[in-house]
Amino acid sequence: MTEPTALVLVHGWKSHPGVWKRMKEKISLPDRFIWSFDYSDLHDSGIYEIAKRLKQFIHEQRKNLRYTDPIDIVCHSMGGYVTRYYLEVMDRKKREEKVRQIIEIGVPNRGSSMAEIFNDPNHGPSIIQVLCGEFVPEQYIPAEDTNVQGIRIRSRETEELCKAGLRPDIRYRNILAANKTGESSFFPTFEGKTWVMGHDKQWRKTWLGDGVIPYADTYLPGTEFDLIPVDPLSLETEPYHYCHIHLPKNPEVIKLVTRYIKDPTCPSTEVFPDS
Repeated sequence: MTEPTALVLVHGWKSHPGVWKRMKEKISLPDRFIWSFDYSDLHDSGIYEIAKRLKQFIHEQRKNLRYTDPIDIVCHSMGGYVTRYYLEVMDRKKREEKVRQIIEIGVPNRGSSMAEIFNDPNHGPSIIQVLCGEFVPEQYIPAEDTNVQGIRIRSRETEELCKAGLRPDIRYRNILAANKTGESSFFPTFEGKTWVMGHDKQWRKTWLGDGVIPYADTYLPGTEFDLIPVDPLSLETEPYHYCHIHLPKNPEVIKLVTRYIKDPTCPSTEVFPDS
């Protein structure tokens, strides 16, 4: 009997493995083949250190299960950035880690506009103030947040990631949300919009984002993606389900993830243009 493909789950910034509870209930895999990586204690660590810990975690799980086949990885937000840094920067040449597919949920593939704007002297203080208690802790100081410094658009790590390029032996999928109907309750803090740094390096708000990660940050040329909700009317009844922090629990996201795990040959809805 063919052994199932092991699944690695990687949570996002200031999150924890419990965020995957609903998804794990829907995935038809034995518990021993679902590996939830926890880096919630590494808030003072850089991207390299977290990626190194991810590598160690996967190697330990493989050893314990005597598993040598390719794995699937599902990751949210900063967790996807860390995953790609491990696979594309640290493991680029040797390709020791065998991966069948990466399913990214709201991942800042090109660096995070939110992390960048936190550090902007003009916009940062006011944005941090309105997000306090909701998305960032009280008296939050971004310059002291090693995680956030690493995923900035202008960070050394983002430059390394962009230069490394994608691995041709891995199938990349992206799941991203957008406020298709302009629903203000989608992410009330920003009137339903998402901050994004444009090509001109100017800040603006867009409907094409999940409140935290804009479409532009997720863009990964030539890779597959699904833009949710499929039915825009979903934003009228449960808009908050499509906001960034709720995406791992979103029923539409879970349905897509379980589909791709069950049938990795199934195509995603769309493909990002090459340029």
